[in-house]
Amino acid sequence: MSEPVLRLTPTTEQELLRDSVRGLARQYGPDYFQRVVREHRSATELWEALGSRGFLGVHLPDDYGGGGCGLTELALVVEETAIAGCPMLAALYSPGVIGTILSRHATHDQKERWLRGVASGCLRASFAITEPDAGSNAHRISTVARKDSRKYILSGQKYYTSGMEDAAIVLVVARTSTDEIAGRGRLSLFVIDADAPGVTCQPIPTALDMPEQQWTLFFDDVEVSPDRLIGPEDDGLRVAFAGLNTERILTSSICTGIGRYALGKAVAYARERSVWDTPIGAHQAIAHPLAEARIELDSARLMTQRACALHDLGGDAGEASNMAKLLGADAGTRALDRAIQTHGGNGVALEYQLANYWFIVRTLKIGPVSREMILNFVAERTLGLPRSY
Repeated sequence: MSEPVLRLTPTTEQELLRDSVRGLARQYGPDYFQRVVREHRSATELWEALGSRGFLGVHLPDDYGGGGCGLTELALVVEETAIAGCPMLAALYSPGVIGTILSRHATHDQKERWLRGVASGCLRASFAITEPDAGSNAHRISTVARKDSRKYILSGQKYYTSGMEDAAIVLVVARTSTDEIAGRGRLSLFVIDADAPGVTCQPIPTALDMPEQQWTLFFDDVEVSPDRLIGPEDDGLRVAFAGLNTERILTSSICTGIGRYALGKAVAYARERSVWDTPIGAHQAIAHPLAEARIELDSARLMTQRACALHDLGGDAGEASNMAKLLGADAGTRALDRAIQTHGGNGVALEYQLANYWFIVRTLKIGPVSREMILNFVAERTLGLPRSY
């Protein structure tokens, strides 16, 4: 039996998938994206088009309506939609995070109940883990699920939960007990109907120009039946990391996709725009930053491909996922910034369709895991330095 390998070049099937997604996403493009943002509505048409062709569930098991491929293929879908000017954050957390967690840890009945809809895009899901007072420390999560003889009672608050305006279900991380020695919460994961009694949502005003909104969630004694527990009780952090690594990888793909979109516009502008009788792209002050942006984007994409491959081979993808997220967010932000600078004053004019993506990539440097926490992870886990927190 041959050893598994990490591919450096895409397969023929992956190239065909990329071509198909590119062709579809370009039918929508930045004009469509700006329009749905301006109208404060979801990118429903693009979402349904992606779902009906099997692109949203390409990485999920074919036994439950997926494409039977891997995260490599979903990352490709996420990147290509962003390159077309339509970054789809919902693809990251619904089929990406929730789909992956369900496929790896749900029972057969739970997969039949929820995974099929997530794979097709017909059932949108959101992920609720962040809390106002916990930040990056999941062990301080205070949302609690108290168990009685027949059910759990969920109470607490979540913060910066994406896409609740479209979600039918939300996967909630809650404390179910406490490690008396360490003092840390033991966590569990529950699938909650978005319209369940006791669930209320409040939008968070942000500078993000995206169809997906951010929400604060309140759980006021929400009754949860035991068949909605995903994975073992008190082992929710391990279960969640099946999706958290996925989230980091796909965040990189969104950012490199936006970066490639911006770089393409900058290069075209630098070729056409002339000030002193030559295109501005002939000047090294313009050309070199764009060349650096291309190098940085390609480097981030390579690390993202490595993280996908490790994930798909069942290896430990934690280190590579964190590195990919940091590199992708940094590279995407710098590429967009340099594209705006190349355009001069036009870079902030909405008709040039660049500045409206700024807060998307800038926010993704902060979350789903901050740059600083990634550096902490690498310092401790990779370099073996003393723990700093």
